[in-house]
Amino acid sequence: MTRLSVAAAAILLTLPAVAAYSQEHAHPEAAPTEKLGTVHFATSCSPSVAPQFDRAVALLHSFEFGASIQAFNAVLAADSSCAMADWGIALSRWTNPMVAGNRSAAQLLQGQQAVDAAMRLGVHASDRERSYIHAVSQLYDDFEHKDQQTRVVAYASAMNQLAMQQPADTEAMIFYAISLTASASPTDKTYANQLKAGSILEALWAKQPNHPGLAHYIIHTYDYPALADKARAAAERYASIAPSAAHALHMPSHTFTRVGMWQESVDANNRSIKVALSTGSIAEALHAADYDMYAYLQMGKESEAKAILDGLPALAARFDPNAITGAAPGSAGVFALAAIPARWVLERSAWTEAAALEPKASAYPYTEAMTYFARALGASHIGDLAKAKAAVDSLASIQQQLSATGEGYWSEQVAIQHLAAEAWLDLAEHRENDALMRMREAATREDATDKSAVTPGPLAPAHELLGDMLTELKRPAEASAEYRATLQKEPNRRHALRRLGLKSHD
Repeated sequence: MTRLSVAAAAILLTLPAVAAYSQEHAHPEAAPTEKLGTVHFATSCSPSVAPQFDRAVALLHSFEFGASIQAFNAVLAADSSCAMADWGIALSRWTNPMVAGNRSAAQLLQGQQAVDAAMRLGVHASDRERSYIHAVSQLYDDFEHKDQQTRVVAYASAMNQLAMQQPADTEAMIFYAISLTASASPTDKTYANQLKAGSILEALWAKQPNHPGLAHYIIHTYDYPALADKARAAAERYASIAPSAAHALHMPSHTFTRVGMWQESVDANNRSIKVALSTGSIAEALHAADYDMYAYLQMGKESEAKAILDGLPALAARFDPNAITGAAPGSAGVFALAAIPARWVLERSAWTEAAALEPKASAYPYTEAMTYFARALGASHIGDLAKAKAAVDSLASIQQQLSATGEGYWSEQVAIQHLAAEAWLDLAEHRENDALMRMREAATREDATDKSAVTPGPLAPAHELLGDMLTELKRPAEASAEYRATLQKEPNRRHALRRLGLKSHD
């Protein structure tokens, strides 16, 4: 596998030729060397548009949403009565189904407009196609009043009905399977939805080994510490199935991260960054860069990690958080811009640098929370208690804001960060019992949920922070138990291994 060094990627970011290249190739036609895997989606549209439609669905399966919208629009240009092209646009407008955060009103309105167009053309569609259109309409149904999880579950239910009605329609089964994973409760540790989805996808993949959606969705479905080993084969194959898709090159790193294969993660993300930059998918490049930063820091390769940090301003200058390009939505790009500097300081225990981080306001408050979290930990460690208290208060305010706006998942993640930050402030102020009580609660609550696909892992796992606290309190046996608990969920983490006197297996 050819590696693009992050240092080289950082240099590429500054070259005007990169922007010119991405504009030159931003068109709906397939490039001669394009490789997206093998997909066939039968429709009642004109037979002449079938190859274009299949290409559009292949792009959709690899979450290349900007390109898939262009491709479905090209189908409509050739066959204005093709209702399923508007279905594809509506599903593409939803973007990454694994993103936990609420969609913006503007994004939802665009998706609803595509649904409306599909329904208008539905008179030309088959019953099967109208079922697809009905299903995607559930994602946008009364979005002003219905919460997102209710709509996502309704979509999964509609896809289940379609799959049962059309047992020979493998595409229906595939979209149903990923809807099961997307609608799963983050607190369900039986992983019932994921295991059901996985059994569907694996059976189909055995028959269609070059299908991009099957390999892709297997990785997402098993993107949990307890299930990650089940995704290894898909992770090893997906990049070769659809190498023209930046997300297909990045996605295997989700599995590599979950099992602690850092070099493999770096290789995957460096390839993804190269393709994402060439196609102008800056959010995708940022998302891959965050996974890259995490892997480099776990290997102790600080110079390579610093190159990623130094490349952020050039990426940020090209980044439009409202653009729909690749798999990573704007929120993922904003997340990476906040997470990467926080990872850089926390993984190195650079407390003075952490205390100096400045949060940047955005439409996604949970990204600002990461900066306040790092700032709180840094300030508590260096004794700047006023700054630590202010950061803790900011975390509490953000958590309340997220809760009030229905962002349940992110509200809980920020609540965990708030508990941990408050615990370290307690320790700095010599309230050891309070510190341990809060830190243990943070660890318990973190265990009860799972990470979002947007992040390779927490900035600082709660069990690891508890281990550090117990180490400071000279309770080594208890600390060791917490570091081992960390490794159960975050295999091969450098800090936990070093605290235990163990070596990385990478």
